[in-house]
Amino acid sequence: MTTQTAVVGTGIVPFGKFLDRSIRNLAEEAVKSALDDAGIDAGLIDQVYFGNSAAGLITGQEMIRGQAALRNTGLLGKPIINVENACASSSTAFFLGCQAIAAGQADFVLVVGAEKLTHVERRVSLEVFGSAVDLEETQPPSIGSGSGSIFMDIYAEKTRQYMAATGATREDFAQIVVKSRRAGALNDKAQFRKPTTIEEVLSSRLISDPLTLPMCSAIGDGAAAIVLCSRNALKKLTAPRPIWVAGTTMASGLGASAPVSGAVRVSRAVYEMSGIGAEDLHVVELHDASAPAELIHYENLGLCAPGEGPALLRSGATDIDGRISVNPSGGLLSRGHPIGATGAAQIVEVVMQLRGDAGQRQRHGAKVGMAENNGGQIDGDAAATAASIFCK
Repeated sequence: MTTQTAVVGTGIVPFGKFLDRSIRNLAEEAVKSALDDAGIDAGLIDQVYFGNSAAGLITGQEMIRGQAALRNTGLLGKPIINVENACASSSTAFFLGCQAIAAGQADFVLVVGAEKLTHVERRVSLEVFGSAVDLEETQPPSIGSGSGSIFMDIYAEKTRQYMAATGATREDFAQIVVKSRRAGALNDKAQFRKPTTIEEVLSSRLISDPLTLPMCSAIGDGAAAIVLCSRNALKKLTAPRPIWVAGTTMASGLGASAPVSGAVRVSRAVYEMSGIGAEDLHVVELHDASAPAELIHYENLGLCAPGEGPALLRSGATDIDGRISVNPSGGLLSRGHPIGATGAAQIVEVVMQLRGDAGQRQRHGAKVGMAENNGGQIDGDAAATAASIFCK
């Protein structure tokens, strides 16, 4: 395997609910941090890919989202490509940035994911998610019958099916939250940093049966940025700490006709592309928009055999510093899920882990990591799914 693209800089801001912060303010901080980490200034960047999902619905800013957000960063004049692909927006931006370097079109690419979901009217924030499904598709009666979050109803329906197929329990899902909050407590960028217990999770307000409030990712704001560099351009850096992109791929949903989910398809594709298998992974950041989704993705990504997600969780292998440390950032449940920023944030965490910079949540000896992200919904399948593998 010969890799030609490296991550040489990352930046991330604290995630949370910030009514007083704009997308511009969040993005500027993340970009500065990433450029400083790479040891370069904006002048060396050849292209920018700006991932955002909801600005048009929350703030009204459309068409030139990246140009507006980055106008004070020294990046105007560069090609700025706006990328919207639901929760996979900045994962898609990363995929495109890697393609640009692989094609020889750029030596330095900046990938940004930025999102502001909070609004003075909560209704406006919730309506964002209703636009990430095919509006001409008829949903089952159970979808839309919960507390107002259409995607939590979708996850609840999938959860009930998963419980019937595997014997997974509500206690298993609560344990995912406990694990997530434990990681979040060690991450100064996480939205939720208070540890919890299984009992507290199970006794919390029911959102969409069987999901209680802590089992659902929350509304939040945030930004993350990544500097990509070609192998040949590494010599331009004074003290590079490259983490190599072993493979990156994505797919759109096939709907009910799909023999397997998008997560299965992209994970197998990136394993083949990179020559790295699930058994080689030390760290995985995956799309746990609900607690049961983590168990489901254990199986989708081949971290265990079908039906063995609960057993893998119970073994402790996926905990902090476990054999396969899953979502050591706290994941979407605790780090937070400002949807357009999530994919970039996952990659930032994997890079930190492979660099050995994750502090108390470090998976010791981590050399190989994966980031997997889903976005939207098409007839039971994620509308967009992306996966990338990284190595030292």
